[in-house]
Amino acid sequence: MTVPLDTLPDIPDEALLVLYANGDRAAARALTLRLTPRVLGFAARMLTDRAEAEDVTQEAMLRLWRIAPEWRQGEAKVTTWLYRVTSNLCTDRLRRRRGVPLDDAPEVEDDAPTAEQDMMQGERMAALDAALARLPDRQRQAVVLRHIEGLTNPDIARIMDIGVEAVESLTARGKRTLAALLSGQRERIGYEEG
Repeated sequence: MTVPLDTLPDIPDEALLVLYANGDRAAARALTLRLTPRVLGFAARMLTDRAEAEDVTQEAMLRLWRIAPEWRQGEAKVTTWLYRVTSNLCTDRLRRRRGVPLDDAPEVEDDAPTAEQDMMQGERMAALDAALARLPDRQRQAVVLRHIEGLTNPDIARIMDIGVEAVESLTARGKRTLAALLSGQRERIGYEEG
């Protein structure tokens, strides 16, 4: 069975995954186009390395396609499952990298801006990415999932396999640390002191 392409934006992720498991290629394409940018963004912020983030995204999506035939609707949201897998893959890569000095970590790619406002936004994002890279892994993961990816604390708790209170604690500590790391850069990145 193939679902008409014009109805795909209205179909929930879980239903698209089941359709893919039943052989619907259009459903797989729609789900890939919907989820890949989100997973890639999360992985890039966790790893601060675009190439590694692309590898993790590809592996996470492959795992999603492999699990599709066994997917049980209603047990978990596809996005929650996918963020959890991506989180675990990122954590594995970060563990393998231990011992690499922060100065040797690759910078996050930044597109060349064309206007002053775009340049300032690039400076802000670079400062944020650099500050995020200095957070402990679990704090960075919680902050990125909550404040950049926009997930709820209960969803983050499921992804990280911790309690909601632990998520709240990790995000609060992460935000305090980020504020301290960024406080001396306010003028440079275009925020007025005061």
